Order: sequence, then C-alpha cells, then structure tokens
Amino acid sequence: MGSFASLRMTEGTVSLCMQSTRGLFALALAALCISLAHAQSRIDCSVLQSHALKQRVHYCVLLPSGYDEAVAKRPAKQYPVLYSLHGLGDNEQSLFRSGGWNLIENLRKQHKLGDFLIVTPEGRATFYINSADGRVRYSDFFLGEFIPYIEGKYSIRRGRASRGITGVSMGGYGALRFAFAHPELFGSVSTQSAALMDEQSLGAGRLESQLGGLLGGVFGNPIDHGHWKRNDPLALAKLNAGAIRGMAIYFNCGRNDEYGFAAGAEALHRQLRAQGIKHEYHSYPGNHSASYFLAHLAETMDFHSRAFESGRQ
Repeated sequence: MGSFASLRMTEGTVSLCMQSTRGLFALALAALCISLAHAQSRIDCSVLQSHALKQRVHYCVLLPSGYDEAVAKRPAKQYPVLYSLHGLGDNEQSLFRSGGWNLIENLRKQHKLGDFLIVTPEGRATFYINSADGRVRYSDFFLGEFIPYIEGKYSIRRGRASRGITGVSMGGYGALRFAFAHPELFGSVSTQSAALMDEQSLGAGRLESQLGGLLGGVFGNPIDHGHWKRNDPLALAKLNAGAIRGMAIYFNCGRNDEYGFAAGAEALHRQLRAQGIKHEYHSYPGNHSASYFLAHLAETMDFHSRAFESGRQ
C-alpha cells in the first residue's frame, strides 16, 4: 500500500502547491511543483477483456518519468518493455505494493537503470500456461492478445532485443516457459525462486500437497505428464537450445526455499552449463518470501536494463 500512497501524496502535493500559490512567486512555485510531479514515474492500471479466457484480466504498467512528454514528440520515443509475472496468491499490483516501485524509482534517480516499461498482468493460479484440460488458455491470451494489446497501446520499441520477461515463483516458471518456448519473442529472461518442479516430486504428490492441490487444475489430476513435459522449462531449454543461446538469462533462488525450488534452479544451472548456454545463476541464503524477492529485485532490474542497452548496440 505504501507505493500507491506515494502516488497519491505526489498528486496531493501538486494540488496543495497549486492551491497555495499566491503573490509574486505564484507562477514560479506552480511550475516547480508540476516539474517535480513530472520527475516521478507513474502506474497505469486497467483491465482487458480476453476472448481466450472469456473474462476480464487486470494489469498494471509502470511508466518511467517523462514518458508522456517523450511520446508526445515527433518522432515519439520508443521504450523497451519488461513483462513481470507475479507468484501464486499475488496479483498484478504485488510488485508495486511490496516496495518494488520505490526501489525501482530510487535506482533510476541514481542513474543505475535505463528507462523501460514494466508490465504486470494478472495471472491468478494459471502458472501462465494453457491448462491440461484446455479450459483455461492463459498462454494463448498472453501471446495472442496481451502482448499485442500492450505494444499497440504504449510506445514500445519492436523486436525481441527490446522485450524481456521476469517472474517470481509461479511467475518464474511462467517467465522461463515463455522465454524458452518462444525465444523469437524475448531477448532476456530473469527469475527469482522459479517454481521448477521435477516429475518425481509431482508423481509422489509432495508438491501438490504443499501447494494446496492447485497444481491439479493446471497440470491435470492425476498429473498429465505429456502436458507437463510440453511446458517444462528444462525440456524446452533442450528442445530450443540453439535458439536460446543468444538470450540473456538470469536466475536466483534461496537455499532454504520451503518448496524445494532450489533443487530445480540447480538442475537448470547444470543443464544450461552442460549445453554451453551462457547464463547468470546465484544461490543465495534465504527462503521463499517477499522479503527475499525484494532483496534481490535490484539485480533483476539491472540485468534487464543492461540487456536492453546491449540490444541497441
């Protein structure tokens, strides 16, 4: 809630300044207040009616400071875009409500990040894939509806080098799955504590028990192993090894992850290393928590900022 309160306080400050401008310095003070407001980033939150999902999907977009002025010019400035996928039990506002907005804003004020849009779609409990029974077609929505809609509505630079994807936990699984299944679309991918699960754990029912039985609605009950393999990031990394060699890849995981996702991260690290695919991997002290994700958020943002800058050269 703190981040959204900051936005309201910024708007309120401008309003207060405008109301209190009196005397000889009125115009100068008003201009200063407006200038301070324009120096802040802002968040657009709205909904998109999905034909694939047959329901409305909420989303938010973090726009860097100066976005409106830059796109009003001719030619309009175009920005890279980072799609950020939330974890199970969270929503499209979680990144910004958790302190992420303030952290990103501070990094930009320190000139440690370039300007790019951050887009957070609502993912519910879909793992960002089409369900095994075909009833929930989230992947179809994201690729066929959401990306074209966002990149048509906002001033976004075209091409895979200017498009990245990131995620935490369930969103980390989704980010890797999208990137490795569609390397023609994404130039960079990063994850924190991605929900990388092996078939042995699935078969034994341990993970499904830990995740409250939610896996069955996505992967089938019992687990549809064919469907699982078709969406498994590790299997996709093998299948599309040649195409992902030019992708910038980053992931981390806490060593004390309660769901055992550290083992999945290690397995992905070993596989990519064996395949000769360049990547950046970190195993850190910590568990599966919002505080862990926030502690390493700056790394993921810096990683994509550098990838976007490298993609322009």
